[in-house]
Amino acid sequence: MRVLALSALFAFVTDQLSKLYVMFGLQMQVGDELEVLPPLVVFKFGWNPGINFGLFGNSPEFARWILIALALGISAFLVWWANRSLTRTITFAGAGLIIGGAIANALDRVLYGAVADFLNMSCCGISNPYIFNIADIWIFAGAFALIIFNDDKSDNNTT
Repeated sequence: MRVLALSALFAFVTDQLSKLYVMFGLQMQVGDELEVLPPLVVFKFGWNPGINFGLFGNSPEFARWILIALALGISAFLVWWANRSLTRTITFAGAGLIIGGAIANALDRVLYGAVADFLNMSCCGISNPYIFNIADIWIFAGAFALIIFNDDKSDNNTT
């Protein structure tokens, strides 16, 4: 469980520091662009009140609180599940990355009413119109680790 806590803290802190740097260090406003390593990495600042790819972005205000509750509920479930079923360091870390990323995005919703997104990546002639943040990367990486390195003790395939 220590690995889970440390990876959650790492994901949370790196996400929040990156957002603070973009918002206050670079003083980016909605719609601002900064080419970092074009076209591979471009900062395009925006607020996302919805979920991935802006889905549900025009939902009523109470949806924000539902998304916050959902992030906290999923995080609590992952802690319970990890404590009960996970055994490998990499899967504890994966669960922690999801938790840290989810809580970081939930904090954005509490503080700002939406999630701060700023990363845009395009490559090889494909233009990606979507922006995301470091928390999204950690959530994806954590889910990948849980899927690829699944060690759930309840997964007994004995017949």
